[in-house]
Amino acid sequence: MQIQDIITIARQAGDRILEIYHDEDFSKVVDFKDDNSPLTLADKASHEVIDAALRNLTPEIPILSEEGRDMPYETRKDWTKFWCVDPLDGTKEFIKRNGQFTVNIALIENGLPILGVIHTPVTGETYYGTPEGAYKKVGDEDAAQITINNSTENRVAVRSASHASPEEDDLLAKYQVVDSISKGSSLKFCMVAEGKADIYYRHGPTMEWDTAAGQAVVEAAGGKVLKGQGPEPFTYNKENLLNGSFLVLGF
Repeated sequence: MQIQDIITIARQAGDRILEIYHDEDFSKVVDFKDDNSPLTLADKASHEVIDAALRNLTPEIPILSEEGRDMPYETRKDWTKFWCVDPLDGTKEFIKRNGQFTVNIALIENGLPILGVIHTPVTGETYYGTPEGAYKKVGDEDAAQITINNSTENRVAVRSASHASPEEDDLLAKYQVVDSISKGSSLKFCMVAEGKADIYYRHGPTMEWDTAAGQAVVEAAGGKVLKGQGPEPFTYNKENLLNGSFLVLGF
């Protein structure tokens, strides 16, 4: 298995999403999950592409996907390696039609993400992180290595487009944040990884598949993802797949 294989899978899923995104007969078809978060036809279609491709590529590695969220802990508690997949991260952004949604695929080993791919179907941008570093690829261009900003002052925060939180303000002041930008989905991790932002704090709940690929990319770029406000690292395959708050630092 090569990182290019995973990039190809993410792009194939992204192409399937775009078919639905640009088809007015389908793009507004929205169902709701048990927690009342929206589930589109595009989520399901992307899941089918990724699930089939990963099972063919690495049949020995199990898959935990948002669309297979009901998998019991008894089934996965002994996993030492697994794929953690969000077929369409930013469903609300998809429904708003602002383009800020992604395909997220991460490989988890011993509770930590060791590889991650984040693909943005609308722009054709792909971010990925491996033990060799973090990279950004646009379309068919050569990939360019990306690194965190490591700023010591005048820092920029990236904040959620759909989940703004007043709890962030005190924390951002502590880290000398002077400006902020807004992004949807896992693109917030990417902004930190490529040095366009220095910090991202999420107070509200997320799920493991929302953060795994982003964490892999940020850490490959030299950053940190911490539980709460730190210093414990963020880990995966918990009995409860719901994440608590977390802090992403690009310094």
